[in-house]
Amino acid sequence: MSDEQLFGLVNAVPLAGWIALLLAPLAQARFVAIARVVAVVLAVGYAVGVAAALAGSGGPMPDLTTLSGLARAFSEPHVMLVGWVHYLAFDLWVGAWEAEEAGHLGMPHAALVPCLVLTFLAGPIGLLLFLALRARQWGSA
Repeated sequence: MSDEQLFGLVNAVPLAGWIALLLAPLAQARFVAIARVVAVVLAVGYAVGVAAALAGSGGPMPDLTTLSGLARAFSEPHVMLVGWVHYLAFDLWVGAWEAEEAGHLGMPHAALVPCLVLTFLAGPIGLLLFLALRARQWGSA
């Protein structure tokens, strides 16, 4: 399977988890579990991708300590794909945590949805919104 085909697949996989979280009223445990399972599947894919990249490189390790070295590494499609899977797995795991936490706090699902959408689209911004809402409205830091 080519990197381009894998890219299409890994973009489709997390949608099941995100749809479960967005449709779940107050983070029913099974919907959070679905999202977590999908995130773990992505994490396994990430680990396999990293192992394949390391085994197949045949050259020196890329310099990830400088911006230019990181840019060179990510100019390789396979490395970019592996990095993208990293984002997908972590963002979905954070979204599942937000949904679970919202359920514990009694946060209305309507308040959670914008956090989830932003976490899906722009990870840390969604997390910041969730943390701000949680601190302001529900008294948790």
